[in-house]
Amino acid sequence: MNLANKQEITMDESPITKFHVKIAALTFGAHFTDGYVIGIISFALLSLAAQWNLSAFDLGLLGSSVLIGLFFGSFLLGWASDYIGRQKIFLFSFILITLASFLQFLAPNVWTLFFFRFAIGFGLGGDYTVGQAMLAEFSPKRHRGTLLGTFNVFFTIGYVASSIIGMMLLDADVSWRWMLASSGIPALLVLILRIGTPESPKYLVSKGQVEKAQAIVNEHLGEQVVLTAEKETKQLSLGHLFSKKYLKLTLFNGIFYACIVLPYFSVFTFLPTILNYFNMKEGHSADILLNIFLLVGAFVGMYLTVKLSRRGFLISSFIICFVSLALLGIIPQNMSFLLIGAFVVFTLFISAINNLVGIYPAESFPTELRASGVGVATACSRIGSALGTFLLPTLITKLGLSPTMLILAAVLLIGTAVSIIWAPETKGKELA
Repeated sequence: MNLANKQEITMDESPITKFHVKIAALTFGAHFTDGYVIGIISFALLSLAAQWNLSAFDLGLLGSSVLIGLFFGSFLLGWASDYIGRQKIFLFSFILITLASFLQFLAPNVWTLFFFRFAIGFGLGGDYTVGQAMLAEFSPKRHRGTLLGTFNVFFTIGYVASSIIGMMLLDADVSWRWMLASSGIPALLVLILRIGTPESPKYLVSKGQVEKAQAIVNEHLGEQVVLTAEKETKQLSLGHLFSKKYLKLTLFNGIFYACIVLPYFSVFTFLPTILNYFNMKEGHSADILLNIFLLVGAFVGMYLTVKLSRRGFLISSFIICFVSLALLGIIPQNMSFLLIGAFVVFTLFISAINNLVGIYPAESFPTELRASGVGVATACSRIGSALGTFLLPTLITKLGLSPTMLILAAVLLIGTAVSIIWAPETKGKELA
C-alpha cells in the first residue's frame, strides 16, 4: 500500500470517533474495577477479621495482596505486550481478573484468598500498562491528555462505589464473600466488551506490518485516516529503559508516580485513624464527605490537564499537596478548622494530580518501549503504595500522627524536586 498517496489526515490529527470512545470506555472500565477491588476489601475485612480470627499479619497480607499483584503484573505483562502485542494482554488480563474475582467467594483460608486477590492485582497491573499504551496509540494528540487523564476519574468512581456498596452490605450484615465476589460483575462486563478489540496500529507498524495496521485504521477510524510513514523498529529489551538514552525518563516516571501514590494510599487506607484525629469520625458521614472531595478533585484534574502544561500542572500540584500535608503535621490539634481545611485541600489536589499518572508514562516512551515503560513506572508506584500502607500504622504508633504526616510530606517534596529537575513537557506532541 502506498501511504504517501493517501495521506489525507493522520491518526494524530483525526477527530474523536465512536471507536475512540469504545477503547476509552474499555480502559476506563479497568480503572473502575481497580478502584472497586481496592476499596471493597476494607469493608470485607471488617467482617472477615472476626470470622477467621485474623492476626495483624493476615490483615496486612490481604490488604496489600492486590498491590503486590499489581507490581508483578505491571512489570511482567507490560514487558510481554511489547513482544507479543497489546491486544492479547488486553484480553487475557480481564479473563484472569474476572475468574479470580468470582473465585474469592469460595476461598477457604487466608492464603487462598491472598492468591485470588494477587491474581486480580496481577491482571490489573498488566491492564494498566497495556490499557494506557493502547489508548495513547489510538488517540489523536489533541484529545490524548483528556482521555488518559480520565483514568483517575473512573478509578475514583470505582473506589467511591465500593465504599457506598460496602457500607450498605456491612450494615445489612451481608457476608464478606458476596462483597468481594461483587467485583466480578464489572470485570465480566469489561471482558465481554473487549472481545474483538483490534491490535494497536502503531504497534503493528513498529513490527513492519504496515498493511495490516492500515487496514485496522481504515476499518475503525475511516478511509480518510492514514498512518504516517513510520519505519519498522527493532525490538528493544527491558534493559533499554535503563540505558543512557532513556534512564532519566524511566527514573522520573517511576519516582514521581511513587511519590504521588505513597501518601495517597497511606492516608486513605487508614482514613478512620486520621478522621479520629480530627474528631470527624461519626457514622459514615466523614467517609462519604471525603469521597466527594476525591471525586471533585478528579474532575478538577481533568480540567487542569486541558488548561495547563503537563509540567506546570505536575509541579504546582506537588507543591500544593506538600504544603497542605505539612500543615497537617504542624498545626495544633485544637485548631480543627485549619486542620480540616488543609485536609480538604490535600484531598482535592492529590486526587487531581493522579490524573497525570495515566498520561506522563504513556507519552514519555516510544512505541517499542511504551508498555514496558508504563509497566516499570506502575511497578514503582505499587512498591511505594505497598510500602506506605505497610509502614503507616507502625509510624503512627511509634512517632504519632503529626510526625508521620511530615514524613509523608517529605515524600511529596522529593516528588516536587524530581519533577522540577526532570519532568519533560509532553503536551501536544506526537507519540514516537
